[in-house]
Amino acid sequence: MVPNKDVALLVIDMQNGFCKPKGSMGSLGFDISRCESAISQVRTLIDAAHKANVPVIYTRYVYQPGYKDGGILPNELVPGLKEIGALQEGSWDAAIVDELTPVEGDLIIDKSRYSAFYGTRLEPLLTGLGTRNLVMCGVTTNMCVETSARDASQRDYHTHVIEDACAEVDHQRHLNAIQTISFGFGWINTVDDVLASWK
Repeated sequence: MVPNKDVALLVIDMQNGFCKPKGSMGSLGFDISRCESAISQVRTLIDAAHKANVPVIYTRYVYQPGYKDGGILPNELVPGLKEIGALQEGSWDAAIVDELTPVEGDLIIDKSRYSAFYGTRLEPLLTGLGTRNLVMCGVTTNMCVETSARDASQRDYHTHVIEDACAEVDHQRHLNAIQTISFGFGWINTVDDVLASWK
């Protein structure tokens, strides 16, 4: 069962760069259709959270100009990100998709690594909110969602990943990540599970 007390919804990296064909991932040749399709499911979760007075926390994967904070991903592993100016702070690419625009009271955490915890203010924020249960959705399942779920688990948050509100460009990698998370890092649930708990 998805918790409905001491809980927050963590919406991971639902940005133009990951979820829109003209975004940076699409420009690099990735088929982002699965990520784009996840938008409607994430919208359903956000609406349910607002109605249930569950805090909504968005993450954005962003880089400062020059990618000095980017580490090895844009500077060595995938230099194409840097070459096309992907996910730069303040850009359209780094912005949350229009369909999921945060509203007053929603919270935003910027990060420059896969984990929503690494080098961010997320943990102090969760402490201030009294959060012990995290419901996660977003993209991509096997990178930022899985890494954040692992880190949440190591901090003893009860972590619930919403399988049908997450996506990856390769569906097999999505399935592999879900299997890994369920093996030892948290619980796997569906949007319907959340709606039943937060109604």
